[in-house]
Amino acid sequence: MVKEACELCMHPGGEVIYRDDNYRIVLVDDERYPGFCRVIWNKHVVEMTDLSTAERAILIAAVWQVEEAVRETMQPHKINVASLGNVVPHLHWHIIPRYEDDAHFPNPIWGEVKRTPVSADLAKRKALVPRLREALLDRFEESLL
Repeated sequence: MVKEACELCMHPGGEVIYRDDNYRIVLVDDERYPGFCRVIWNKHVVEMTDLSTAERAILIAAVWQVEEAVRETMQPHKINVASLGNVVPHLHWHIIPRYEDDAHFPNPIWGEVKRTPVSADLAKRKALVPRLREALLDRFEESLL
């Protein structure tokens, strides 16, 4: 079901790295947070409890696989995993690599800005994104075998 006013029904939500019948994994183009990913349920639902038990297991397994790939590749201080949906009420999970020197740390990325990140540090993190893309593809293509 596509809901006409839903941003995630109408648009991919980022660069699609992997897609199957249930969900898609996207890289979010966020200058301050290279490696930010989303796992988006394809069908328009709002909450995890809108899914069957089996569908919930499929979705959360994908979230943990993405977290693992982000953690291994991006080497962050911390990973934030969140499913909010307050602005876009379509079931999706954010997987965000966090660093002690990022713009918002220790606040959520939607909170008050604490500092301006060092350009060289951001450039190093951006340089890891192609490796993350490959790690995600490897992980999810293997799951199809």
